[in-house]
Amino acid sequence: MNVQRIAAFSDGNKGGNPAGVVLLKDPMTDSEMRSIAAEVGYSETAFAYPLSEDESAWRVRYFSPESEVPFCGHATIALGAVLGEHAGEGEYKLTINSAEIAVNTVQTEQGVAATLTSPPTHSRPVTKDELTQVLNLFGFSEQDLDARLSPAYIHGGSNHIVLPLQSRQTLASMAYSLTAGKAVMEALGLVTIMLVYIESPQVFVVRNAFASGGVIEDPATGAAAAAFAGYLRDTKWPHNGQFTIRQGEDMGAPSVIRVSLSEEKGSPVSVSGTTRNI
Repeated sequence: MNVQRIAAFSDGNKGGNPAGVVLLKDPMTDSEMRSIAAEVGYSETAFAYPLSEDESAWRVRYFSPESEVPFCGHATIALGAVLGEHAGEGEYKLTINSAEIAVNTVQTEQGVAATLTSPPTHSRPVTKDELTQVLNLFGFSEQDLDARLSPAYIHGGSNHIVLPLQSRQTLASMAYSLTAGKAVMEALGLVTIMLVYIESPQVFVVRNAFASGGVIEDPATGAAAAAFAGYLRDTKWPHNGQFTIRQGEDMGAPSVIRVSLSEEKGSPVSVSGTTRNI
């Protein structure tokens, strides 16, 4: 079996979030995919098999070493790069567990770049109990939050809670118990908890706690970026139709995620990044 290893949302020839990609001819069982994802050891591995003879449409599922994930942005970008090498540049339609999405791939001077079209987005305010649990997990207080954006429960293919922080230093100091984090994320139905520092209206520095996947932190999270875009749109943030996320800097894996979006409430957004082979 050809398991390809690709870093998605890389910053030139460094950083990015590693993902496994497996192109199949036919479906595999859940246990087989889970076992392979555990062997690969990355936060997610994408498994895809063609739904059309011309290979323009694919069924995709995502597995972490511990469980299936409903949608993974960086693994979709990595899959786009592999499909581009396998079948050429262009758009590929992807059927995931709960939505129809697409990925478009092109060759650039920096390597293969891909743009995914996310599932629909939605968001809501966090409850008092949700906020208390998340703040306690990191040892934060409400005084650490940036009043320009409210904490929220956000969705763009998977569920996340976003905490906007007013200090870059507070973001850099993120620490928590992996065991406690996994319990909180499972109880609240979250894939990640997204900590955000607002550098400017169109540039955000981010850390994503990913205890639900068995790791402290994710270096680049496309699904959370899509959900965050929908949230910015819902709150009428002055995004001007696009913004950039810098992630992974505090863990030595600098990553760049570019997002573009329309003003249509709930509509899919576009998440772009470059890739590099590992």
